[in-house]
Amino acid sequence: MTMGLPITMPGLTWRFASVSRFGFPLLVFQAFFLATLAPLAFLPAKAAIPYAQAVIESRKAAQAVLDHAGAETCLRGKLTKVLLRLSASCEAAAQQNALCKLADKAVVVTPMSLTFMEETAHQLIDLTASEQNVSLIKP
Repeated sequence: MTMGLPITMPGLTWRFASVSRFGFPLLVFQAFFLATLAPLAFLPAKAAIPYAQAVIESRKAAQAVLDHAGAETCLRGKLTKVLLRLSASCEAAAQQNALCKLADKAVVVTPMSLTFMEETAHQLIDLTASEQNVSLIKP
């Protein structure tokens, strides 16, 4: 009984079963996987949005959470998305302020409870209203 042919890529190893052991359907699935899903691992990351835009979006999402403007799951998704974008923008802009630290810290909390989301939203509103960020929020 053969274990199949190993295929190795940086950080990934796949062992393909021989046709005699699992048959043709498994071979077809493996070919499909290689052709469609494996290339997704090598897609470049989306570029970060400008820091000022990320601050504005995070403030809007925080206000939506505080206003309960939608279902809890939608608000959780919205807040998570803006925290990820804010964190990426902070990194791209070489920012290391309290707002960026909050985004980095809050985005890794899973699952986000409604209480945690509200506390984070209050902190986002407070930090974006501070003197150093006021110029970024006003048009």
